[in-house]
Amino acid sequence: MTERLSADAQGIARAAELLRQGWLVALPTETVYGLAADATSGEAVAGIYGAKERPSFNPLIAHLPDLAAARRQGLFDANALALAKAFWPGPLTLVVPVSSGCEVSELARAGLASVALRVPSHPIAHAVLQAAGRPIAAPSANRSGRVSATSAAHVLEDLDGRIEAVLDGGPTEVGVESTIVACLDGAPRLLRPGGVSRSAIEGVIGRPLVLAGEAGMAPISPGLLASHYAPSAGVRLEAQAPRSGEAWLGFGPEPDGLATTGHALNLSPRGDLTEAAANLFGHLRALDALGPAMIAIAPIPMHGLGEAINDRLRRAAAPR
Repeated sequence: MTERLSADAQGIARAAELLRQGWLVALPTETVYGLAADATSGEAVAGIYGAKERPSFNPLIAHLPDLAAARRQGLFDANALALAKAFWPGPLTLVVPVSSGCEVSELARAGLASVALRVPSHPIAHAVLQAAGRPIAAPSANRSGRVSATSAAHVLEDLDGRIEAVLDGGPTEVGVESTIVACLDGAPRLLRPGGVSRSAIEGVIGRPLVLAGEAGMAPISPGLLASHYAPSAGVRLEAQAPRSGEAWLGFGPEPDGLATTGHALNLSPRGDLTEAAANLFGHLRALDALGPAMIAIAPIPMHGLGEAINDRLRRAAAPR
């Protein structure tokens, strides 16, 4: 049974504590209710995908209480800094390179070297972020493919028993999603139109925004087909054991006598799909860094989060 919290000081403190403990909490934002989780915890982020039954691991926006907190997670060039100062708090998301001290998990970033950051203006969301003291991922609080929730009652219709709590801030104002702008290489790109107009952004940066499609840039943000991290090594799926010279990415208890080169990791020795999702990008990256020609990957069950894990692995194994 999902706990229903009042949006008072006690409820906000309780929501922040649950988030710090790795639980999922729905809370109001400027537009709809968001399904919040600790963005620094791969397992907490995996819980979002599990609760929403989201079919693939797309990058999630990390929400912060202020610009100073955001700058600890990403590298802001002059354009990004000007936009943040002009439109935060508010419905603008900036995609920037990760900082050396970035705490946002690889799962929340979908394995990318960039991070999507936003400072929301909703007072309840802002208060929770301040109390939580860490980046919070918060896509819409509904199961994938269903109508977005604009009240605590709507959240419970979809997610009762799937999340720990909902912070009841009353009905939200339904508006457009945040505008997403990438500031990665000196030429700001509009990835998604939204609550901040294109003309307002261009007025700040003093130049036309490039559209992602015009630049031939693969989408790299929430709400778009993500360009995920793919290893340099080849990927062999549904493997029962590694072949000579292959690295091995296992799942569940390893079979007796499994022969590996020593380049072997296991997504979850106990066969837990949430743990496997949390480890997915880090383990792929670690094995790839060892320089194998091929990474053999054990079968992953096709239920729950296994569907999203297999979707990601198919993308990694696709010809390129």
